Amino acid sequence: MFRTHKVLGVALAVALAAACGGSGESGKSASSARKPAPDAKKVDPATAATIKGKVLWEGKEPANPVIKMGSDPACGTGELHAETYVVDQGGLKNVFVYVKDGLGNKWLFDPPTDAATIDQKSCHYVPHVVGVRAGSPLEVINSDATLHNVHGMPKENREFNQGQPLQGMSHKVTFENPEVLIPFKCDVHSWMNAYVGVVDHPYFAVSGAGGAFELRGLPPGTYTIEAVHEKLGRQTQSVTLGEKDSKELTFSFKMP
Repeated sequence: MFRTHKVLGVALAVALAAACGGSGESGKSASSARKPAPDAKKVDPATAATIKGKVLWEGKEPANPVIKMGSDPACGTGELHAETYVVDQGGLKNVFVYVKDGLGNKWLFDPPTDAATIDQKSCHYVPHVVGVRAGSPLEVINSDATLHNVHGMPKENREFNQGQPLQGMSHKVTFENPEVLIPFKCDVHSWMNAYVGVVDHPYFAVSGAGGAFELRGLPPGTYTIEAVHEKLGRQTQSVTLGEKDSKELTFSFKMP
């Protein structure tokens, strides 16, 4: 009997490690990020421009379903709603807005000074949508006293699947190729999901209170700005910026 239990225990440990740990990497590896030209230069702050705007919601405010977390007592007993459609003061939050086209390869950008992070708190991802520069690390943290399994599912980067069984654990992942948006999920808690926008420049934002966003420090030029929502798709607008210019853009989403 002891021998049987021991064998089963080992088998269970191996199965758990295979399901909830390891890199699980697959997919593309060669970087497709923008490579600066030999004569590329930094943006002159004295002539830089700004885009401010809002992502608006049209129609009746959608209802997000209540998430039932009773399967894991460590997740808490509070009521949690899905964050797919977060409408605030008529604006839509969690929309990734970025410069899709127009920068070319003539600009040099300093590396990011703030580390991008996603935390797992009370069995949901915080924030729900985050942006990161291609080639820069994204830190994923487990603040819960329970097992999480972070599963990133990109199409243009390497897939990964990392178990975090202990509170306080963290690991870093780097995406070499621009990709908007990369879905994250937890293979242990099916309701947990988040999205990561990866771009090869610093001009991106996630819409916040009232659907507001801001892109600062842009060199003068003509750009395609794209707004991406996890379920409602993509919208683009063109904008031309002069020196020290400031333009406002408005995107509007509604249920299909």
